[in-house]
Amino acid sequence: MDGGEPGGFVVGEDSVFIVVRYKSAHDVLIEYNTASDETKIIRQINQLAFDSDYIARAEAILFPTGGGEVAYAYLYQPVNPQFCGPMAEKPPLIVKMHGGPTFHSLPYLSYETQFWTTRGFAVLDANYRGSSGFGRDYRRSLYGEWGVKDIEDAVNGALYVAEKGLVDPDRLLIRGGSAGGFAVMASMTRYDIFAAGANYFGVSDMEMFVQDTHKFESRYFDLLVGPYPEKRALFAERSPINHIGQLKSPMITLQGADDKIVPPSQSELIFDALKENGVPTAYLLFEGEGHGFEKAETRKRAMEAELYFYGQVLGFRPADIIEPVTIYNHPSAEGER
Repeated sequence: MDGGEPGGFVVGEDSVFIVVRYKSAHDVLIEYNTASDETKIIRQINQLAFDSDYIARAEAILFPTGGGEVAYAYLYQPVNPQFCGPMAEKPPLIVKMHGGPTFHSLPYLSYETQFWTTRGFAVLDANYRGSSGFGRDYRRSLYGEWGVKDIEDAVNGALYVAEKGLVDPDRLLIRGGSAGGFAVMASMTRYDIFAAGANYFGVSDMEMFVQDTHKFESRYFDLLVGPYPEKRALFAERSPINHIGQLKSPMITLQGADDKIVPPSQSELIFDALKENGVPTAYLLFEGEGHGFEKAETRKRAMEAELYFYGQVLGFRPADIIEPVTIYNHPSAEGER
């Protein structure tokens, strides 16, 4: 097992409780007693049993991007000891764009990432410009450039891995939630390199977002885009919905019905436009879910629906038994509407 690193912690009266995170094992909660100078394991965070041979390990990479700058990511290669991909094929790549957008991704065990790597996908977990953890200048480089530099990094990261011969350049995919969902839509409207995408509760119309979301989130754009309404023209330029005619590749959208941060109207706007434009698209609305899915059954259905969608539009059949998803403007939808 790899050496653990401290995650979050809580200070008690006589003890410090620390979550220790691992790259190839479950997180562990430990207690350090300051009076006795003793440490003990309280519990393993997740009791799910698994064979470590199925775990894809992160490889930190640095790649060139726009303006002569560099960006960071973690690359996970597909791993499954029970299966071997066709010798003549390279795996498809999923570029994962984190939310935030000034948050970051870490190379610890993620069941979401392992879901994809055990099914034959490589995953590029991007810490695009603006991500924290790489210095103040790197994080602030997204100020005024949200929807520009993060999108450049999504594209350049995918192309970098493809040019290294590690993945199939014709099967580059992109997925993300919230700010990451915005990045999915913005990337697919600005560049024509992704074969498909998955948008989880992303912002499709920045101006509508400012008017619909709660007061705290409505100020998020001030540094990242500019003050509204003074920069209204820039908001329009950065909004994916205003470039919808350039989005030609299939996209699935997944949304919580009770999302107060990015309301369902943002997802319905992009879904309706794609359906009208004849682009293969699907939309799943989950009742009782907000900004980020909490229920186990929702998360399972969302991941499987995304996998099913990729299978249909890329022409492969997942080994999993999955409830079908209606994909509009695609042969799989014939007779389902």
